[in-house]
Amino acid sequence: MDLFEDPAPPGNAPEFTVSELSGAVKRVIEGEFGLVRVRGEIGRVSRPASGHLYFDLKDDRAVLAAICWKGQAGRLSVRPEEGLEVVATGRLTTFPGQSKYQMIVEDMAPAGAGALMAMLEKRRQALAAEGLFDERRKKPIPWLPEVIGVVTSPSGAVIRDILHRLRDRFPRHVLIWPVAVQGEKCAPEVAAAIRGFNAIAPGGPIPRPDLLIVARGGGSLEDLWGFNEEVVVRAAAESRIPLISAVGHETDTTLIDYAADRRAPTPTAAAEMAVPVRLELQATVDAQAARLLRAVAQGVSQRGQRLRDLSRALPRLDTLTSAASQRLDLWTGRLGGALGMAAAAKRMRFERGAAPLRPEMLLGLIGRRRQTLQAEERALQTAGHRRLERAAQRFDAVSARLAPALGRLIADAERRVTEGRTRLEDLTRRLDAAPAQRVKALADRLEALDRTRLTLGYRETLARGFAVVRGDGHVVTTRSGAEAAQALEIEFRDGRLSLAGKAPRKGGKTPDGQGSLF
Repeated sequence: MDLFEDPAPPGNAPEFTVSELSGAVKRVIEGEFGLVRVRGEIGRVSRPASGHLYFDLKDDRAVLAAICWKGQAGRLSVRPEEGLEVVATGRLTTFPGQSKYQMIVEDMAPAGAGALMAMLEKRRQALAAEGLFDERRKKPIPWLPEVIGVVTSPSGAVIRDILHRLRDRFPRHVLIWPVAVQGEKCAPEVAAAIRGFNAIAPGGPIPRPDLLIVARGGGSLEDLWGFNEEVVVRAAAESRIPLISAVGHETDTTLIDYAADRRAPTPTAAAEMAVPVRLELQATVDAQAARLLRAVAQGVSQRGQRLRDLSRALPRLDTLTSAASQRLDLWTGRLGGALGMAAAAKRMRFERGAAPLRPEMLLGLIGRRRQTLQAEERALQTAGHRRLERAAQRFDAVSARLAPALGRLIADAERRVTEGRTRLEDLTRRLDAAPAQRVKALADRLEALDRTRLTLGYRETLARGFAVVRGDGHVVTTRSGAEAAQALEIEFRDGRLSLAGKAPRKGGKTPDGQGSLF
């Protein structure tokens, strides 16, 4: 068979190009469904810069893509919102570029709340009735947390935005708990992450976060549904660590936003809520410090000026004391004469009172006073005897009643006296021995000091082979001092050697090459 021979002719089926087939399908669909009304729940809504509206119409089993052109979108009576159930009027067509069919919406009317939104509202009301969304349960966000825990996907742009914003504002230690932020695993993993951060013990090998951020980017209601689950809402409400919810964009609202202590419109805004700006804090501190210094300086200056102003109104010290000093000098000069005059007046009154007194009058007065005292003495003796007798009688009666108790008291007193005497004797022996012990300790210490003195004395140094050189009666410690002396004396261990009378000479050399004195 020839390799270049034409292949076998095809069958009777016609051949279509891709464009021809797509155009045929488009004509069939547009001809059969030129005007349709569809009831469904609005899903994802997209509003690009072109002004057209792109959204989904869905029920529990299927999804239909829908488009509303820019000119028609402005005339719609209902603004498409996610979760809203509507009745859309339009026509079906195809989009050959992606091989899909879609609906061109020309009019739209509300048909009631969507199934998902109705279920979400019912769940929100039930959880709110339990008090999970109560404002009184919400905790304040720490002003400057040391450690921040982030619950999000580690591979998305959200975590990079949060870390970038924290690094720009005030770098903090960040712990990331990776979770799925969409799908069936989202809710249990997010709830487990929140509870896991709360279970970290303070002071352990892993630092306990001071603040939690639960973050995810924007998406449709279905994409964010995991954050509407009851297990996530309860975990956020039970968190003992303050929690910021940053799920979706500003227009997205999930149930975790109600249970969190703060809601951030975006993950980047959550990072801004978490920490202040360090540069702004430094500038504020510097400004406050400058204000404080200015206030202190101004206060000191004002008080100094006020003190100087008040001091001008005070009288001078010599003015205050001059009058008192003058009075003191005046009274000091008068004091000597006043004392003499007072003594003379006293002496004069004494002499006038002593003039009429005579010895006979004094003897008579003394005799009368003696008789009076003797009479009072006899009366007192009689009364005293009677009182003693009555007291003795009362004493005998009381003694008879107190004899048993008195015996016990006497025995107890004798016992305590005996114990005290024994203790006193013991203390006496210790006191007698204490001076001797003290004297012995001082003697031993004195003997040790004397041995130290002898050891450190210069005579002991002489005994070890050293000598003391004196020149002209003074100790010489240098060669120049010895050369300048007229007479030398060397003290050895066993006596002194005088070198007087030998003239010193300079410049001589010893056998070892050193200088010689003589």
